[in-house]
Amino acid sequence: MGAKADESGDDQAVAGGGKRPGRIARIRQWFHDNHGKLFWIHSLYALGLGAFVATFASKGLGYARWLVLLLIGAWVMIVLIFRLHGTGSAQQEKVSTTGQKVRFLAMTYVLKNLYQGMLFFLLPFYWKTAVGDGPTVWFLGLLGLTAFLSTMDVIFDNYVMKWRWIASIFYGVTLFACLNVAVPALVSDLPALASCMIAGGMTVLAFCSMHVPVSMLKSPRGLAVIVVLAGVGVGGAYLARTWIPPVPNHVLIANVGPEVLDDGRLALKVNEIHVSRLTDMYAVTDVVTPGGHGDELRHVWRRDGAEQALPDQHTETTATLYDPEGHVIPNLLRLKSRFPVAAMPGNAVGAWSVDVMTGGGQLVGRARFTVMD
Repeated sequence: MGAKADESGDDQAVAGGGKRPGRIARIRQWFHDNHGKLFWIHSLYALGLGAFVATFASKGLGYARWLVLLLIGAWVMIVLIFRLHGTGSAQQEKVSTTGQKVRFLAMTYVLKNLYQGMLFFLLPFYWKTAVGDGPTVWFLGLLGLTAFLSTMDVIFDNYVMKWRWIASIFYGVTLFACLNVAVPALVSDLPALASCMIAGGMTVLAFCSMHVPVSMLKSPRGLAVIVVLAGVGVGGAYLARTWIPPVPNHVLIANVGPEVLDDGRLALKVNEIHVSRLTDMYAVTDVVTPGGHGDELRHVWRRDGAEQALPDQHTETTATLYDPEGHVIPNLLRLKSRFPVAAMPGNAVGAWSVDVMTGGGQLVGRARFTVMD
């Protein structure tokens, strides 16, 4: 009895004595021919999944506590990848066999999913806090670019995870952005600037853990250097505070008008007013502080970008507002200030803004109006 061809083998006999590729070989060839398309399909899937994850940010700050666990997982994966597979050109030598390639791809796949979960969860927080025409919009752009790159398999596998320094910077941006949100979720009533500085110090420590030899931790001099570097991270975060959104605080409503009702709302909201009709102007802003009332908020009035002296003290009062579903919005503060017309400059024409600032000098939100000639 003739031997039966093995359908699962790599080669099968065909008429005329030749051979055609078996099922496994055909599958391998198909993946080889279409791997580029599969990468892009997976990238589109990752973008869709990221958009889905972003919806959880609307559920509240409580979910941000899980970011700490994701950060630890991402840190472990990055350290393992470069310990096992090397960096740069050395990585090609250590990722040569099929088993090594499968292990490398599996680890980077897990890492990408960790990044995508964290970054897309963060984006709504930073989107609500960043001011479109303010300096904080640049950090939002950086975070958005990082989230996008985490879904691009071709870029992430071939560039980000090939070089330890690029991977460290990528992780550093993610770590800083995550801690800036997670710290207020873990410690209530903490000023936004304190969260920012803690995130800066922790980011430098994580960066050192990926590059500093373990032997350096055994010497007092090495430990001193790391402590100094952590201090540099804290100081750097302080110096860069005006560029960093003070998440999770954000302005829900910000308006300016000539009259205030007894309940603290504006009787009339204006975007433009003629200089001949200019009178005392009031700014009323409703600010949501999910992490508690750790910051002393204040109004800063500006005309054409230049700060104007404010003669009146501003007041903070709790306010009750409801979301579209009829639930009370928690941790809401109403900030009100008045700018008397008599204190305005002789030529008040120009673009005016009222910035909501934290005590640490971070921009939370902005109301705008124009005085016309």
